[in-house]
Amino acid sequence: MDQNMKKMIMLEHYSNPLNKGLLDDESYVKVNMNSETCIDNLDFMYKIEDNIIKDIKFDGEACAISTSSASIMTELLIGKTKEEAINIMNNFINMIEEKPYDEEVLKEANCYDEIYKQPNRKKCALLPYEGFKKILIKWKEI
Repeated sequence: MDQNMKKMIMLEHYSNPLNKGLLDDESYVKVNMNSETCIDNLDFMYKIEDNIIKDIKFDGEACAISTSSASIMTELLIGKTKEEAINIMNNFINMIEEKPYDEEVLKEANCYDEIYKQPNRKKCALLPYEGFKKILIKWKEI
């Protein structure tokens, strides 16, 4: 993926984020994520049924990296089982940490493959996935 394509994907998901907007629905599991180093403060809502992520919503104030990462993550995880979602999360984290990962699993999220060059932005890209880790702890109760 070339630099222009990466920027275009990030900008599109920042300008027109998918699955943005919270619901008043108690069937969703909620988690808040904020950053100590950036303006990022996002709320996530997950609807999980029969070991499948049926829906994810998010909203809040965040930089372009966190917002676009959250938008892309929602698209990657919706419809996935717990195991599939964990695989996606682990591959994303590995990519950000410059470890081996499966590019095919990450699809558009590959636009962050060079974010490690800006260490202060790594936290922004990882914030949505750190929120998903919190959901995994709650998943046992669902």
